[in-house]
Amino acid sequence: MHDIRAIRENPEAFDAALARRGDAPVAADLLALDEARRANISAAETAQADQNKASKQVGAAKASGNEAVFERLRALVGQKKAEIAAMQAEAKDLDTQLAEKLAWIANLPADDVPDGADEADNVEVSRWGDAPQFDFAPKEHFDITGVTASMDFETAAKTSGARFVMLKGAVARVHRALAQFMIDQHVDENGLTEINCPVLVRDEAMFGTDKLPKFAEDSYKTTDGNWLISTSEITLTYSIAGDVLDEADLPRRMTAHTLCFRSEAGSAGRDTAGMLRQHQFEKVEMVSVTLPDQSDTEQKRMLRCAEGILEQLGIAYRTVLLCTGDMGFGARRTYDIEAWLPGQDAFREISSVSTTGAFQARRMNARYKPAAGGKPQFVHTLNGSGLAVGRCLIAVLENGQRADGSVVLPDVLAPYLGGKTTLTADGTLV
Repeated sequence: MHDIRAIRENPEAFDAALARRGDAPVAADLLALDEARRANISAAETAQADQNKASKQVGAAKASGNEAVFERLRALVGQKKAEIAAMQAEAKDLDTQLAEKLAWIANLPADDVPDGADEADNVEVSRWGDAPQFDFAPKEHFDITGVTASMDFETAAKTSGARFVMLKGAVARVHRALAQFMIDQHVDENGLTEINCPVLVRDEAMFGTDKLPKFAEDSYKTTDGNWLISTSEITLTYSIAGDVLDEADLPRRMTAHTLCFRSEAGSAGRDTAGMLRQHQFEKVEMVSVTLPDQSDTEQKRMLRCAEGILEQLGIAYRTVLLCTGDMGFGARRTYDIEAWLPGQDAFREISSVSTTGAFQARRMNARYKPAAGGKPQFVHTLNGSGLAVGRCLIAVLENGQRADGSVVLPDVLAPYLGGKTTLTADGTLV
């Protein structure tokens, strides 16, 4: 959410920042609503003062027995009361209109975000690792012999429809091991606090984390009005809604492993093969709440936390800085980490690490109390995948595949797999 006062102070800069995203100018419309709203508030205050003055005079006229003056003043008081109610109602309506318009406006990009129209304009900032070399044509994850029987799309389609999968046996265990490994790394090595959080949230949580109103069609809503989360960013971030935190308690760093749900309304026909893009998936999420002057540094820290997971798994990746046209609605700056998938002969996104600045904090009124005193200020919030578990499973399977259909698994997973290090061609762990 944007601060109308900041728009009022520099409308040209606001429109220019939106133009970098490819969005039309809106400052003039917003300021017209704001001016009309403030005019009604001012007029109501003036009328209230007149009413108060007339009310005092009514008593004096009554006491003096001057019925003509008494009746005139009493009529004036009634008139002012009606005027005040009408102006207050108009101001409230204009305030609602203004808030609704602001809710649809994307966050402003940071100055260092590259301009661009789509993912082709993203800027690669680093690479790690070497793509494995095969003496055979590498397969996609669902075609690897040792995986096929344990990755059941047909049964999932029978029970739930398209874009669901049932993982069985050894593959299900590897998937679970990956999630446990990620959580342990974030808690034991990266200093995040693990949260076991709900996956159903209210409208307020969706709005506060910028998922409503813009992304309603991309989410699932239950019959009782709750929403299934698309990421635990929603639950973790909204946990501080309405709070005034002590500066000494920041940064607050959290992580959660949850089921996530997305309708994929805007991705019809994309990545329909395999489990790359599913309606239900698991993700380990990171959320940080920081002081404003620490958020850029915190974003780099979170990025390294996510990159470190891939490095320990031995998966080659590249990190890109998203351009203005490819960046999410609520983000101020986003880095994507893309893992190498031999079966697709391509890098594919496995994590996004974003800072929203005060954008979400304004929507949910989350502030901190400066240690030096003064009025509470808005915190900054950040989120990042650490990592998407299903996509990480794809990367592990494709990078570790062998010509005979077996898969050599990363050594770091052995403690979670009872010491086993290989998925055989017949789908068992040894």
